[in-house]
Parts: sequence; structure tokens; C-alpha cells
Amino acid sequence: MVVLIHSGEHSVVSSSQNDPDQSDMSFEELLQMQSDARARVCKQMTSGKKTSKPTKAMVKQQQGKKGPLEMSAKKPVPFLRQVVSVRKKVHRDPRFDDLSGEYKPEIFMKTYSFLDSIKKQEKEMVQKQLKKCRNMEQKEKLQQLLNRMTQQEQAQKKQQKLRERELSLKRQQRELAKQGKKPFFLKKSEKRKLELAEKYAELKRSGKLESFLSKKRKRNAIKDKRSLPSQKNL
Repeated sequence: MVVLIHSGEHSVVSSSQNDPDQSDMSFEELLQMQSDARARVCKQMTSGKKTSKPTKAMVKQQQGKKGPLEMSAKKPVPFLRQVVSVRKKVHRDPRFDDLSGEYKPEIFMKTYSFLDSIKKQEKEMVQKQLKKCRNMEQKEKLQQLLNRMTQQEQAQKKQQKLRERELSLKRQQRELAKQGKKPFFLKKSEKRKLELAEKYAELKRSGKLESFLSKKRKRNAIKDKRSLPSQKNL
């Protein structure tokens, strides 16, 4: 019997009955016999069954819910491989989203009416700074700021009057509908005429109607003069 030491463990290999008596063998023959036995043991250990390939169930068991698919480096990756889809971020603009509610100018103006008093205070502050300022460059900037604030205030008043006029027309239409009459709908040209009439009435109350009409006549005269053919073209 030959005793081999392999990987820190004792491996026992029994000699066959046909092997000669070891007591009659030389030292070189014993070494050769031991080497042959070691080779047979290594061959038996390496000639076992190959490990089976992991099945799809095993692969799924190894992967997490959102983990990437592990591919073997020994095999080429297929062209059409399965890719884990990533959810696309959807940006939401609250100005155009139905979840934010419907825009109603009346409610908006009522909710933020406190801003009008703040704007009025800011305008008065700019006017005071403009009177005290001596630097021409700074004075010009303050004047531009004051003009812009005045224009914004005028535009806001104009929009407010337009909304009030539309509300008045809607009330009239509802009253006619209650009486069983056919409601009327103004055209754009008729709305412009009403707007112009209200503007003239406002200018007349403030005493600026004559100056407005004179400026308008001058503008119309300049337009007519430009439209006339020049002497070169005659």
C-alpha cells in the first residue's frame, strides 16, 4: 500500500494484487511507483463531471429586482440584449397643469390685491429718490424705472376696465336669457367702439380730451404727408 500526501490530506491508494512485493523493489522503483499512483489520483479527481450551467431560474435567483443582467465574459454579448428600462422623469409645469386649478382673473386679483399697495409705496419711493438725485446717470435710470412702473399701472387699469366691461355684458346677457329674449354678442369692432367711447369719456372727465385730440390730429397729418408722392416722383 502506498500513502500519498496531497493538498494537506492523506490519500490512500491500494496496490493491485499483480503488483510485485515492495520489499524486493529498489528505491528508484518505489519512487516511480509512488509517482504513478499520484498521477492516477490526480486524473481521478480531475476527470469528474463538469459543473452544470446555471439555468434561467438560477440566474433570476441571483439577480435583484432592479439589478443588471450578469453576462459571462467568455461569451460575446448578443446585439439585441435585454436592457433594464429606466423610468423617464416627467417635468410638470404648474402653470399649465389641471391639478393647479383654472385661472380666474377675478379671484387672482382679489387674492393678490395687497400687491397694489406695495407697488404704490415703491412708486412713491422712486419719485422721492428722483427729486433728491443729482447724478445724471442715476437720475436717468430712476426716470426709466418710474416710466416702466407707470406703464404697468396703466396697463393693469386697462385690463381691469376690460374685465369689468365683459362682466357687465355677461350680466346683460343673463338678464335677457331670463326674460326669454335672445342674447346678443358684440363683434370685435363694436367692442373697440365701446372701448374708444369710454376712453373719450375718461379724458373728458380729466380735462385732457383737447390735448389728446390735438396730438392725434398732428399724427394723422404726418401720416398723410408721408403718404403723398414726393416731388422727385412727379
